[in-house]
Amino acid sequence: MSTELARIQERLASEGEKTAAFFESLSSSEWGQQVYTTGSQWRVRQFLAHFVSAEHAYIRFMRDVLQGGEGAPRDFDINAFNEAETPPLSQTPVAELIAAFRQVRAELIGLCNNLTEADLSRIGYHPWFGEMELSWYLKLVYRHNIIHLRDIRQALQTGQPVPHADVLPPTQLG
Repeated sequence: MSTELARIQERLASEGEKTAAFFESLSSSEWGQQVYTTGSQWRVRQFLAHFVSAEHAYIRFMRDVLQGGEGAPRDFDINAFNEAETPPLSQTPVAELIAAFRQVRAELIGLCNNLTEADLSRIGYHPWFGEMELSWYLKLVYRHNIIHLRDIRQALQTGQPVPHADVLPPTQLG
């Protein structure tokens, strides 16, 4: 396994554990805190569901790239996907959601076990960022959660939703 791939796997594992531990540490009242001032005004619970559904989608898209496909379909609508997937999944009991998060993260780390250095350079389509290398896609998974967790912590600390800055540009995610 390459050094780059080992580093990515380590970050996926460590950030995944930090994410699960964060959600496990929440009180029952904190799960209902609204996080953002815009959009669907999701609560903390919906973000855990979002992490689960997004990582399942990322795994599907990465497998497609590894099989010679393009990744996400060109007409994939991230907002529509999130609005369709997250609300029903967020009805799952918290303990089951945390277990589902751990399972999907372990599946992603397992996918990395079969990758080669050359696989990291494969190009896949991301509907927000366009054509990106698989190594970037893998890093996006844990950085995506870090960005949202930062905002969740701020909303919990202040008791108020925060403005949502969509995402960092691709150059800052690499």
